[in-house]
Amino acid sequence: MVTLRTAVPADAAAIRDLTRAAYAKWVPVIGREPKPMGADYEAAVRAHRFDLLYVGDELAALIETIDEADQLLIENVAVSPGHQGQGLGRRLLAHAEGLAVAHGYARIRLYTNQRFEENIALYQRVGYRIDRAEAVSAGVVIHMSKALG
Repeated sequence: MVTLRTAVPADAAAIRDLTRAAYAKWVPVIGREPKPMGADYEAAVRAHRFDLLYVGDELAALIETIDEADQLLIENVAVSPGHQGQGLGRRLLAHAEGLAVAHGYARIRLYTNQRFEENIALYQRVGYRIDRAEAVSAGVVIHMSKALG
């Protein structure tokens, strides 16, 4: 059984653990820990919305969203290694799009590392387009968005 619930502050450690496990595969690709691996999830859970997806009693995936002035930002999508490839990420993206529409937004956006090619391909398959590439000290960030409604 798959269930979804909104995180509470007591979930911060589980969020951190799942995120670190989900992003570990990218360390050899980019030569460092991706940004989500070092985030302060105690603070983030208080400031942002996290929706936690459980398969049975196991936390399998999560999505972190931030309300902006005119759109919803997907800050983080993480799927535990044992559950990757099962459509949970797509399910959470669709959930976030539903949240954005419910809040009256016509657009949703996200960003990712240029070297996370499989993630970029997934986002494009579900309707996101590349808006721009931004060079930063740690590499290139790809900004993507999707029109809603």
